Amino acid sequence: MTDRTESSALERSERPTNVGLAVALVITLIGAAAAYFWTPSDLAPRVAILALAIVGVAGIFVLLAYTLGLIHFSGRTAGNDLVKLIADTFGEGLLVTRGDARIVYANEAYRAMCGAKEASGVQPVERLFSGPPEVSEAIYRLAQAARAGVSHSEDLRLSPPLSGQAAVGWYRIRVRPLAAASGRFCLWAVADVTADRQRQENVFQELQHAIDFLDHAPAGFFSASPEGAVSYMNKTLAGWLGYDLTHVGSGGATLSSIFANNGAALLAAMSGAPGDVRTEQIDLDMRCRSGKSLPVRLLHQVAFGQDGEAGPSRTLVLNRASGEQPEEDLRAAEVRFARFFNSTPMAMATLDGEGRVLTSNAAFAKLLPQALKSGQGKAAAPWSVLAGLGERDGAALRAAIEEAIDGEGEIRPVNVVFEEDAAAPRSARFFVSSTEDAGKKGAMVYALDTTEQRKLQEEFAQSQKMNAVGQLAGGIAHDFNNMLTAIIGYSDLLLSSHRPTDPAFRDIRQIKETANRAAGLTRQLLAFSRRQTLRPQVLQLGDALSEVQNLLRRIVGEKNELELRLGRDLWFVKADITQFEQVIINLVVNARDAMQESGGRVQIRTRNVAASECASFDEAALPPADYVLVEVEDTGGGIPADVKEKIFEPFFTTKEVGKGTGLGLSTVFGIIKQSGGFILVDSEVGRGTAFRILLPRYVPEEKETSKESESVKGAADYTGQGVVLLVEDEDAVRSIGARALSSRGFTVLEATTGMEALEVVDRVDGKIDLIVSDVVMPEMDGPAMFAELRKRGVKAKVIFVSGYAEEAFAKNLPEGDFGFLAKPFSIKQLIETVKAHMP
Repeated sequence: MTDRTESSALERSERPTNVGLAVALVITLIGAAAAYFWTPSDLAPRVAILALAIVGVAGIFVLLAYTLGLIHFSGRTAGNDLVKLIADTFGEGLLVTRGDARIVYANEAYRAMCGAKEASGVQPVERLFSGPPEVSEAIYRLAQAARAGVSHSEDLRLSPPLSGQAAVGWYRIRVRPLAAASGRFCLWAVADVTADRQRQENVFQELQHAIDFLDHAPAGFFSASPEGAVSYMNKTLAGWLGYDLTHVGSGGATLSSIFANNGAALLAAMSGAPGDVRTEQIDLDMRCRSGKSLPVRLLHQVAFGQDGEAGPSRTLVLNRASGEQPEEDLRAAEVRFARFFNSTPMAMATLDGEGRVLTSNAAFAKLLPQALKSGQGKAAAPWSVLAGLGERDGAALRAAIEEAIDGEGEIRPVNVVFEEDAAAPRSARFFVSSTEDAGKKGAMVYALDTTEQRKLQEEFAQSQKMNAVGQLAGGIAHDFNNMLTAIIGYSDLLLSSHRPTDPAFRDIRQIKETANRAAGLTRQLLAFSRRQTLRPQVLQLGDALSEVQNLLRRIVGEKNELELRLGRDLWFVKADITQFEQVIINLVVNARDAMQESGGRVQIRTRNVAASECASFDEAALPPADYVLVEVEDTGGGIPADVKEKIFEPFFTTKEVGKGTGLGLSTVFGIIKQSGGFILVDSEVGRGTAFRILLPRYVPEEKETSKESESVKGAADYTGQGVVLLVEDEDAVRSIGARALSSRGFTVLEATTGMEALEVVDRVDGKIDLIVSDVVMPEMDGPAMFAELRKRGVKAKVIFVSGYAEEAFAKNLPEGDFGFLAKPFSIKQLIETVKAHMP
């Protein structure tokens, strides 16, 4: 910038046109013309020369006055006296500069800042404000904004100030462009804001002192939102609880986290009328970050808006820990009782003779929050304790409370169910006793939340029922398997003695196929009772589902859509691949049947579920662990709530007679449970059903080994030799087995019980190559016989035959190598198994 001040329109005065002077000038010109014509001809030249001389001298003087600025022409005047007056008397310093940074105008305030009495003493902003780097940087930013033609503002601190009358001064400098036809201008405004800054600093200091006083007060203080988020906590309370103040107010503390034993519920239950400001005294235990409890007394204040909604709370906290404040014995006992009253897990409340809640503890506020919304004491609504109860339960509880108010003794407990959530109803047991205070009778109500207990009782009863049905089904299936073994065996013998062209061949084959279908039904019964034989192996469920997807697409049909969403990097599980496929097929068949009318989509999804995610399933029976999740979801009509409770029960079906056995889902349930997994169902009527199977994660060993197949598949030679002891209490099964093995060249010894088998072994002096024994027999069962043989030094291999799963009796066996053959079996399976184990 330059110190030279350019003449500006803002420094000129605009004068109005003088009509009188204009008229006089016109008359003079007319008079001069008339004089010229009326003057004698000999004098006319002299008069004209004189007039021209006078006009020329006048013009020279006017031009000189215009050059010196003594006169102005109204057509070129750009200023305005009123604008100049406003600018000159403006409280802030104003400076106008042109595009080349030349000073055009400075008002009186700015000249005073510069200490300039004349225009030549005016300094630009860059020279007027100089000092430490922060001042220079601010001025540089303003200058850059002026050159770029943009508005900018800076506050800077100058020591000493321009006036020199104080130690420090604050200035606010603004610059903005001015649009003009004659060029680009910038308007600078400089305001002394030292007084404002001093007031702000004084207010800030007072606020800091107030916060400091509050933070170091001998009592705690906090404020919380209606949702329970703690927005402020003073340093005293933070020190008691072990909180870092930087974490308070940013989601680091809530009423639920700083109060123990449902104390937050008691604070949230405070209610009032629109416009009320209520303050209550409450004794509670606060929870420290270390896990310890701190007994406190609260003066809890809440203001309610005109809409009746609670605003932020203001709460004073008094420390009632031992040694903090001296207490009289009576006062200390009162505080201890209040702590016990509010900390007990049993809900308690006192009622007056009209059924109003007078006092209540935190557990009561959690169990019956609606009962306290109408307030406590005289402001409470009568019989608000019945809120959320059905007509029958409400009448029973009211009758018990009225009996207590009347002074009755030995009032029976009342079990109630709250009806506010039909999907997950809560239940409680109420105990009522009579009270009397100052001659006024009332009632004391105690309540225990029995929701979890009732749920466990229902699950236990259902489990007992399922176990009883399963045991019955398993016993029937075991006996039925013995008969099916004989039927299948004799069918095999008859088929081997008849040619395919024989008319009886087809009838015998039909008998065998029917027996095999019956065997499938027994397998379903055994699956439900979890007694079927499983051959678990290490599986990657994504691969297993990919292999059966073509079969599943045929099952869902053309009308429906099948979608597979297989998760990546699935963990391994250990399960029977055949049974797992049966589970998926059963679920897909059910999904298809649920969408028969309108068609829909079946979606199968898989993913890993970490132990930390188990709580999200909201299933109490699901222990935290790593699982692989398989979901089968359909878009059918859904399952009604009353049907959903029975879907896993055997023989329960919603299909028409002859279109379902009712064993599909019970079989699925049994297979999953026997595999160590869990099955959950989520269904909504009209929106579909989702079955969720969770199988435990299996971590294979470095060299995972699986049992080799004990059958020799595709063996062409069914003949053999050696001594086989066949132990079976069912005559038909023993007979068919003996005939089959004898016809293949084996020497067969027979025994009907375990005791008889030991006698046969002694009789032949232990010279036996292989023992084929039933598991369940009278006198001595198979496992007991196996243990006795090992004690006697008999090393012959043993093959156990049973209609139950191998795992059902394997735990009762001593260490040793043995084989297993499941009933019912064919002659071919028997011979293959015997040959595979023959030494």
